[in-house]
Amino acid sequence: MKSLLAAFCLLLLATPVAAETLNVKVGVLREAHSRETLSILDIPAADDTLAGALLGAADNNTTGKFTNQTFETIGARLEEDDDAVAALDTLIDKGALLIIADLSPERLLAAAERAKMRGALLFNVSATDDRLREEDCRANVIHVAPTRSMLADGLAQYLVWKQWRRWLLFKGSHPKDELMAQALRNSARKFGAKIVDERVYEDTGGGRRSDSGSVQTQRQIPVLTQDASAYDALLAADESEVFANYLPYRTWDPRPVAGSAGLMPTNWDPAHEQWGALQLQNRFIQTFRRLMNARDNAAWLAMRMIGEAATRTASNDPEKLRLYMLGKDFSIAAFKGVRLTLRPWNLQLRQPILLSDGRMVVSVSPQEGFLHQVSELDTLGTDQPETKCKLK
Repeated sequence: MKSLLAAFCLLLLATPVAAETLNVKVGVLREAHSRETLSILDIPAADDTLAGALLGAADNNTTGKFTNQTFETIGARLEEDDDAVAALDTLIDKGALLIIADLSPERLLAAAERAKMRGALLFNVSATDDRLREEDCRANVIHVAPTRSMLADGLAQYLVWKQWRRWLLFKGSHPKDELMAQALRNSARKFGAKIVDERVYEDTGGGRRSDSGSVQTQRQIPVLTQDASAYDALLAADESEVFANYLPYRTWDPRPVAGSAGLMPTNWDPAHEQWGALQLQNRFIQTFRRLMNARDNAAWLAMRMIGEAATRTASNDPEKLRLYMLGKDFSIAAFKGVRLTLRPWNLQLRQPILLSDGRMVVSVSPQEGFLHQVSELDTLGTDQPETKCKLK
């Protein structure tokens, strides 16, 4: 009897104890986006951004069944006057130290300061301001969304490849329109194009759809683009969505439109289907009954980055995940033809830029012939020798 008991005790000691399930809680902090768009097709969905994070969590949980990990999404939506810091605190209090952030630059920086105090890591999925990766960079903010300079460079490479080197720049009258215009000017210098003329479209207010009938627009736009210096392409800088979509097919000279309308640079497009992207698009449509937009995809990608790092490190600690993502062993598949990595000097995700006309993807940058000593993806945006970032 004693020998049987001893044998049973030895068997218990030899049997491995099942590891405790690791729960990874991810907050999705997002602000409401304006429904005042020029096209009714662009009105944001109620689950904008959140849907992408939910699909990413579902993908992570598929792998998590084999790694004994679960991924939970906790959403928080901000209205115009809501306090982003208070909302962040609520998410952290619920156990979410990893935060997917769809916020304005000002709210993102405020959230980053609070997150630093509380040991949280943010993933920026919408703010394109270069300053957030440069003079205002933060060590606890990983940037999944591309910068304006990456978007502008992706577009510029294609126009230069096409030998459309002379540009008419048409910009809006709002501050962020000027930021995009400056990014296009920088791209022109960088790749050997020339801005031959600039025009400004003054926003006088009013209803964007109701006050702009096709007859009235058809009369206005040719006049606004008349008597320009000879140009190959009209580039629109209209992040405020006031006028750019009125430009195609209405300019005085028959020229292609690019930038904020016409041929548009983006990190994701609902028409993208190369490199297996169609299966991701189909899963998204089946789950949410709508198309996946750029913010959805960035949130999905952020969640997949978290899942990859958590699997490799067997941890949900934000600092461990951050260090792994910055290391040489980290990369993430994103249905864009190459595996993506982080730029360690400013925490920006390297990625190709899709060029879409709203119906299909016309091209993907970087373009053939634009070379780099480290990665061709680093021809898009600010390279390491030019960075102003001092992570803190």
